[in-house]
Amino acid sequence: MKDLLFEIGTEEIPAGYIQPALESLAVILAKELDECRIAHGPAKTYGTPRRLAVIFGDVADRQETVSEEVAGPPERIGFDASGNCLVPALKFAEKTGISPRKLYVKDTPKGRYVFARVTRKGMPTRTVLKSVLPEVIKAIPFPKTMRWGSQSISFARPIQSLVCLLGKQTVVFELGNLKSGRHTFGHRFMHPGKIKIDSPEQYVDLLAQAHVIVDGSLRRKRIESDIAQAAKGIDGTVLPDDALLDIVTHLVEYPAVAVGKFDDKFLALPDEILITAMREHQKYFAVAGLEGKLMPHFIVMNNTPAKDMKLVAKGHERVLRARLEDAMFFFRNDGATSLESNVDKLKDVLFQAKLGSLYDKTLRVRDISGFLADQLLAGPEETAVDNELKNDVLKAAWLCKADLVSHVVVEFPKLQGIMGRIYAARNAMPENVSMAIEEHYRPTYSGGALPSTYAGAVLAVADKMDSICGCFSVGLIPSGTSDPYALRRQGIGIIQILLSKGFMISLSRLIQTCLVFFIPGDVEKRTEVLGLVLGFLKDRMANLLAEEGYSKDVIAAVMAVSGDCVPELWKKTSALDELKKEPDFEPLAAAFKRVVNIIKKSSGGLSDGESGAVKESLFEHPSEGALYQAFEKVREEARACLEKQDFRQALMVIASLKAPVDSFFNDVLVMAEDLNVRNNRLALLAGIASLFETIADFSKLSTP
Repeated sequence: MKDLLFEIGTEEIPAGYIQPALESLAVILAKELDECRIAHGPAKTYGTPRRLAVIFGDVADRQETVSEEVAGPPERIGFDASGNCLVPALKFAEKTGISPRKLYVKDTPKGRYVFARVTRKGMPTRTVLKSVLPEVIKAIPFPKTMRWGSQSISFARPIQSLVCLLGKQTVVFELGNLKSGRHTFGHRFMHPGKIKIDSPEQYVDLLAQAHVIVDGSLRRKRIESDIAQAAKGIDGTVLPDDALLDIVTHLVEYPAVAVGKFDDKFLALPDEILITAMREHQKYFAVAGLEGKLMPHFIVMNNTPAKDMKLVAKGHERVLRARLEDAMFFFRNDGATSLESNVDKLKDVLFQAKLGSLYDKTLRVRDISGFLADQLLAGPEETAVDNELKNDVLKAAWLCKADLVSHVVVEFPKLQGIMGRIYAARNAMPENVSMAIEEHYRPTYSGGALPSTYAGAVLAVADKMDSICGCFSVGLIPSGTSDPYALRRQGIGIIQILLSKGFMISLSRLIQTCLVFFIPGDVEKRTEVLGLVLGFLKDRMANLLAEEGYSKDVIAAVMAVSGDCVPELWKKTSALDELKKEPDFEPLAAAFKRVVNIIKKSSGGLSDGESGAVKESLFEHPSEGALYQAFEKVREEARACLEKQDFRQALMVIASLKAPVDSFFNDVLVMAEDLNVRNNRLALLAGIASLFETIADFSKLSTP
């Protein structure tokens, strides 16, 4: 067993590409080794802007030799009556590389077939890797790739070198006009020459000597420590920013810290503008004082140490000053107009070619927000809103996109919503309005913060649902990995917001309200798109429930009868999941599944199953009357539980029907010859089925 080192040396790769590429490299190569029957240990990845590398431990010298049975043609065409090989059998023997005498016949579910026992002898790992590694390189995905020179290969950036060692032996392969070897390169400026690697174990230390910290986790820790020490030196602390730390980690090979300063006058700008100007354009870390207020300092991480880092800092200060002067100018200019006056400018900003301008979207979102507020006004007390809050929601909806035409947001797009809040507060808007303007974009990423205010939550749902329904109505539906309008993220956001706030909103009614704007006259098409959008959201709900650990059958059982109200769906799923953990659940589920299956197989179906159709005069056995009386009692108790959304207790009440249901099936033939008796029994079962199907379809539950 030996270590395997594989390094792809490149020109500078964008920082955001590196970590995903390293993860893909390890996964793809591991999969190839597995498929090639080459035993290996765990992988460790290494990456800098100029290299992607992986080291696998305990890699076998050879492929595993395997013996496998291969099926050939049917016996009837492989051999004649005397047992002699016919052409199909001879061809099969030739293909598998064995003597026709070694062919044999076996019985299979499809009949008798010719088989061969084939031994695949393992080849040396180095030989296998020669053909595998070029394909591994080509399979690494990037957001964008490029070609260079006369090469037909595409990669994130031009490939300059290839290193591959299995133990101390070089694995030689070719990619275009490049040939792999054992030489890598150090830091571009501090050690630009070649570095000979004798074995994978030397890789990290040799590069460290050449001023390259190739282990990204170690490089990150060093940067984190250096910037903390630098901030401490000016009596400050670095504002936490893991995302920026990740980016900077992949921008440098050998980090060197510098501390810069900017004019105090720029502290008059909102913190968000200062931080964004430093972070987004320059990748600088902002520094706060002991009281948490921003200091007129920043910390920058260089890729090369200099004799005089103060001189380096001066260069960065000049660049940042120009950025902040622009930001100050834009902020002052924006102050000359109100958010209200910006709304009309949205008529000239396209939202989507088939869906109109941002002004059109603003009008729709305001109406949808009003619908949601009205629904909540009439909803349960714990989620109800008042008329004042409704007015705040409508005002926020009217202004929520107005900051998009401000000078600051045009310059710093990531401040959308944030500047809306700042400008709304400056225009003396209520706090509910200003906060809703910022929060309506949330969550901005998977796992991101949700709106904290009711107004923000209502506006966020309205905005996202407008985007989803609009795109679906014009055929812009996510498929595969293609989701240019981030509709999946927005769908998940809607579900998470409704769940977190406990909004008992009917999704189908909300979708219908949205679709009227896009499909006003064609009822048939609107109904079709309604189904698509609802199905899309149900898929997101099923995924979220699965991520929370609920089993597929429980999710399927509840979603078969629910899914229009998000908080209700979660409560029902939790209740059924708890019931499923009870020791006597399996016989209970089996009994109820039997009820459902009988109803589904009957010609009448559940539509004829109202308990009112049951006639006690047609009962022929005491167990029928006992079941009916138990059902009538349970129905009233269950309804009381359902009204309180106590689905756990409702299920426990319904579960008490198991004993009379079992007695009924033991004593009675449901499909009696007398049609009236049969329909009466089906009606009784249908009533029972309709009762527990207010929570779940038990026929979809997995039971032995």
